Amino acid sequence: MIYVLGKLLQPLEGFSFLRLVEYLSARSIGAALTAILLTLWLTPRLIWYLQKRAWVDQLRDTGLPTSSDKAGTPVMGGAVIVGVVAFSSLLWCNLENAYVLLVLLGMLWFGAIGFVDDRAKMRARSGDKGMSERRKLVLQGLFAALLVAVLASPYSPLPQDEAARLYVPFVKAHLLDLPWVYFPCVFLFVLLVGNSVNITDGMDGLAIVPSVFVLGVLGVFGYLMGNAIWSRYLFYPFFPGAGELAVFCSAFAGAGIGFLWFNAYPAQIFMGDTGSLSIGGCLAVVSVLLKQEALFVILGGLFVAEAASSQIQDKVGIKWLGRRIFQRAPLHHQMQHNGLAETKVVIRLWIVSGMLALAALATLKLR
Repeated sequence: MIYVLGKLLQPLEGFSFLRLVEYLSARSIGAALTAILLTLWLTPRLIWYLQKRAWVDQLRDTGLPTSSDKAGTPVMGGAVIVGVVAFSSLLWCNLENAYVLLVLLGMLWFGAIGFVDDRAKMRARSGDKGMSERRKLVLQGLFAALLVAVLASPYSPLPQDEAARLYVPFVKAHLLDLPWVYFPCVFLFVLLVGNSVNITDGMDGLAIVPSVFVLGVLGVFGYLMGNAIWSRYLFYPFFPGAGELAVFCSAFAGAGIGFLWFNAYPAQIFMGDTGSLSIGGCLAVVSVLLKQEALFVILGGLFVAEAASSQIQDKVGIKWLGRRIFQRAPLHHQMQHNGLAETKVVIRLWIVSGMLALAALATLKLR
């Protein structure tokens, strides 16, 4: 909106300062500040509304002594994140950019699934009676299939010769260029990453900070890969228009920082599945559009470890072997089981996530 308005008014006398809207850096800063301020203003009002409607956390026993401490905390705070990121993006992004439209669609699609799941839990007054896992996977799979179809079509925002290429960290040339292998991998990647934040979101503030780290780094990649000079200098493929993702990622970083104000221990509000699934959808779509699926193993290593420990415990251990492989799962509950306080677990995992983000940035030059 501001981008379009600035382009229209810039030629007029007295409005030459609006040339700033042509700079991604200026719009990224504007998107971040807008998102922070809106989140700080809206979240207390949402907390009041959710408490009034008694839409609060439904106790789910984790076997840990602190599990009962969370009962009564408002849930569905992710609605603020989704709404603010969408508004800030519409305000500051170029709305004709296909990269931005795909990411917004992914965020809203996954967020809607999470919202329905949260509402089902509220109605049933049980944390175990939300949407079934199968139904969630089917709905998420529909979006993953749609994304694959767009990437494989002439309407893909990616250059046609890049659509099915897989890049890996530390290597300049692409590793794979086989559509029949790459696109099924993208489908699975969206499902796995889309649910990884949901698995990680089990302690106050745990999921939001690593999400800001990951999307912040992906925003840097988007800015560089959308610039012909920088992409050529760093031996990355040039994706015209991908720089607009830096504005979106900045909007998310602002919303995430604002939400942390209320989500830090002791949390006044939880993001719920509305937030965790929408964030997972953002991470997956941005990674795919920037060809950084393999980098996500490093950059999103915390989410990978959390999801892997949970699935190994549930699918391999309990369902196949009939016993636990870990004492607790996912990873943050294992650390808590070992005697670490919740705040110490969260801060240590933030530190790990920050280190992984720096390692991911290092791959820009180590190629």
